[in-house]
Amino acid sequence: MSKRSGDRSKLPATGYSVRKLVVLALLFAMAIALGMFENILPPLPAPVPLRYGLSNIAVMYALFFLGLPSAYTIAILKGIFAVMTRGLIAGLTSLSGGLISVTCMYMLKRLTGDRVSYSILGVSGAVSHNLGQYLLIILLDYLRIPVLAFLPLLLFTGIVTGLLSSALLRAALPALKRWRYFSDRI
Repeated sequence: MSKRSGDRSKLPATGYSVRKLVVLALLFAMAIALGMFENILPPLPAPVPLRYGLSNIAVMYALFFLGLPSAYTIAILKGIFAVMTRGLIAGLTSLSGGLISVTCMYMLKRLTGDRVSYSILGVSGAVSHNLGQYLLIILLDYLRIPVLAFLPLLLFTGIVTGLLSSALLRAALPALKRWRYFSDRI
């Protein structure tokens, strides 16, 4: 492929290649599908609505194999989708948790020189996601309940769901190998 024909595959306004855009679209579709699957699972036993966070597998994959901008893109798209399907508060909590989670996972990844395990990254991402949502709820004073009482529950469920997400990402990596091969050439 000549340099000239390769330049046409770049999208002018975004800097993303067409291939990378396709991979991002597939990851977003995967996040939506996992979120819908999550909705049919039995709820986590808690006094407040808690989710399993399965769609964060797509964000973790994007961060590991496509980079920070792609992970932020998936997190933002998930927040927008949550606004459209579950309402403003759900969308804002998804967005705040997602952005803080990506930032935390990225910082941890950078501090360890990319040698962080999926488990540690998954737990830190899930706990920071829960904390981001918790902070937004405090700022909005939305629930008008003693939110401090829920902090231990959020930390515990963050650990459990983070371990679950990281285990599922590890299990899915062989199936996603072609995406990795594809994304390495982006």
